Amino acid sequence: MDRYAPFLIAASAAILLLFGSLHLWYTVRGKLFKPRDAALEARMKEVAPLISRETTMWKAWVGFNASHSLGAMFFGLLYLYLSLQHQLFLMGEPVLLALGLLLLIGYNVLARAYWFSVPRRGIAVASVLYALALSLDWF
Repeated sequence: MDRYAPFLIAASAAILLLFGSLHLWYTVRGKLFKPRDAALEARMKEVAPLISRETTMWKAWVGFNASHSLGAMFFGLLYLYLSLQHQLFLMGEPVLLALGLLLLIGYNVLARAYWFSVPRRGIAVASVLYALALSLDWF
């Protein structure tokens, strides 16, 4: 095991934890995810999606953003913990390492298709750190 690899994974995980935490804060407390058009927000609070009349587009929007945040936070907390407290275990588990890489690849795909520059760059940096850790450890 390369001695720096777990710390690169920890840095990658910390970025996801930070971004996920900020995203959750902005979702439930901030105003940054509100539409610039107040009429659009009002309509989103009135209109139900086709899948169910038990929610509104606004509640779905908030819920999707919050659950997305929790996923990033979970990844960050789990990989930060494992990389700092259980380095030998994590670095000896190719399935966990591959799953982390796959998640980051998925976030990169989403970032390029749907997100703006700040989270796109953060995910890119986290991914580079993670990939560097794997390359140091595997090659």
